[in-house]
Amino acid sequence: MRGWEKNLPSRFLGALPKRKWVKQLQALGQEVLAVLWQHVADKSPATRSRWQWTWVADDSVFKKYGEQLGLVGRWWSGQEKRVRLGIDGLLLVVVIGEGKLIVPVDFEVRRPDPAGPGRPCYDKLTWLEVMLDRTLAALSQRGLQLPAPLVVADSWFGDSGLLEHVATAHQGTVVVEGKSSYVFHLPDGRRVKGKELWTWPDLPWHDSAQLPGVRYARLTATSPTYGRVTLVVVQEPDQDPSYLLCLGTTIAAPRLIRAFGRRSWVEWCFRTLKHLLGTEACQMQREDAYYGHLVLRLVALTVLVYTARCLFRGRVTMEEIVFSLKHHWRFLDSEALELQALSWAFPAEAA
Repeated sequence: MRGWEKNLPSRFLGALPKRKWVKQLQALGQEVLAVLWQHVADKSPATRSRWQWTWVADDSVFKKYGEQLGLVGRWWSGQEKRVRLGIDGLLLVVVIGEGKLIVPVDFEVRRPDPAGPGRPCYDKLTWLEVMLDRTLAALSQRGLQLPAPLVVADSWFGDSGLLEHVATAHQGTVVVEGKSSYVFHLPDGRRVKGKELWTWPDLPWHDSAQLPGVRYARLTATSPTYGRVTLVVVQEPDQDPSYLLCLGTTIAAPRLIRAFGRRSWVEWCFRTLKHLLGTEACQMQREDAYYGHLVLRLVALTVLVYTARCLFRGRVTMEEIVFSLKHHWRFLDSEALELQALSWAFPAEAA
């Protein structure tokens, strides 16, 4: 943009404390969910089943260039399969239906543990508990009578304390991918390891019209770590076999499989943030400004998804929207937006 002061973004992003930036994102996500729930709350069960909510959580490492912040540490990057220097962000989203909408509802940056004596910082398991608790409490205060949450995450979140907390505090279910090293005891007394499940004889295999080409077997077992659990062994075409794990539940196996398949949407959110919205290009030197940068990107993601999928109904992609915005932004003049006072150091009253 012509006439734009290069230091204006950092001044704008640092205008709010980091906690207020996060609260802005939380308020937006809760408002969107409240409107969506009012739309289907009085509809038939068949209609509501097409608008099921799946709570999905994951973390990702953002590269950080330039002067180091207190948020920068060494984290395991699942994308690069190595430990790298960066900022680890934990994101909680609600996936509506099969991905019709993806609504970010909370976000936190994990602070590295302090060097030397001192209390360690929250790990991602504790942060996920906090994020779920405060989001569900806020939605309840808005008068939403939601069904028990169905939360999906990768195997890193397969902690017995987290699974028990969600079941006890919210009567919900956490579904994670089981590890090959887990040990279970079947009802007939046999002992089986996770890696042996997909070759175990006499598994009750089923086919489902809801999952074309997918075979699954549902088992009830006992774990020394988790207690009574439900296991769903899954065989999908052209993929390695795997199994899902949750505390004992009556939820149908096809629904658990479909819900876990929506976990890929949070990975899609991180890819969009990094590649399409340029999140890693930020060179802010203050934590407040960096939080503002991340939160505004998440808000932009929410707006882009809604615009592309609901307003344009898939006829225009998010990439095309961003390209068009960048193209027209180049030819704007700051005078047209009445930014003279901010860009050219005029008195504040001049705006």
